[in-house]
Amino acid sequence: METAAAAQLQHAPSGTQWTIRSGGHEAVIVEVGGGVRTFTSNGREVVSGYEEHERAVGCAGQVLAPWPNRIRDGQFAFEGEQQQLPLTEPERHNAIHGLVNWVRWAAVDVAEDRITVEHDLVPQPGYGWPLRLRTTWSVGEGGLRAEHEVTNTGDRAAPFGLATHPYVLVPGVPVDELTLRVPARSRLLVDVRLLPVGGARVAGTEYDFVDGRRLGATVLDTAFGDVDAAADGGSQVDVTAPDGRGVTVWADAAFSWWQVYSSDTLPADRLRKALAIEPMTCPPDAFRSGRDVVVLEPGSTWRGSWGIRAI
Repeated sequence: METAAAAQLQHAPSGTQWTIRSGGHEAVIVEVGGGVRTFTSNGREVVSGYEEHERAVGCAGQVLAPWPNRIRDGQFAFEGEQQQLPLTEPERHNAIHGLVNWVRWAAVDVAEDRITVEHDLVPQPGYGWPLRLRTTWSVGEGGLRAEHEVTNTGDRAAPFGLATHPYVLVPGVPVDELTLRVPARSRLLVDVRLLPVGGARVAGTEYDFVDGRRLGATVLDTAFGDVDAAADGGSQVDVTAPDGRGVTVWADAAFSWWQVYSSDTLPADRLRKALAIEPMTCPPDAFRSGRDVVVLEPGSTWRGSWGIRAI
């Protein structure tokens, strides 16, 4: 029997909703995309989500796999074979955000404070490798936590990457007034299609958030690399309001990139209201560059964890 509060909203665009609760923390996990729709801490909104009657706006809370971000023209080669993915960002002629953010995930283990959801990705044109993706979402003293497992269930090696797309906010504080800290020494330079064309050090530029600074009018849709990792290999991005309230997004050593997006292209009611703070295993266009792509051998499993806590 399911012990989490579950509302069977099959007609909602995001499918069935599962609410998990513990110690003043509450999150709603959704069937479509297997991601997080809302998260509150002691009644305070921590992520900018979306309503039950909406699709995930701006990919809010979604799991992005088997690649994050964009692939130029949807084309890449792996082990000598050329692949052509569907162009899911047609206006820029890119394949964007993977293959599992608009599919149904199944609940395989449900408790009051946690839920595990799973999706079997079948081989398909452009990505011919079967993967079993599993995410355990939990809430507790440390806030919201996501533990990902991805297993290659096929008989040949598979290229793989993963990111997530939470928007964090401090209620009542526009992003211009937030202090952002990103422990990264470089960023990717991009073209008009938001695809990488080079890299640059951030020191002394408007993209230098290593020691934390007010965002102001800076526009970000930026991949940050060369991360200053902690002793355990992980890292965290901090967002703080003038009154001291804030949000931390942390990730373990499986994630070596951060994408930060200041919501400048979202609908007017969401414009610069929240920051997407996205832990990524690899940068944009990684299937073409090969940079930090995980190669999953048959039967092998990749694992990574990240989370969000209010401060």
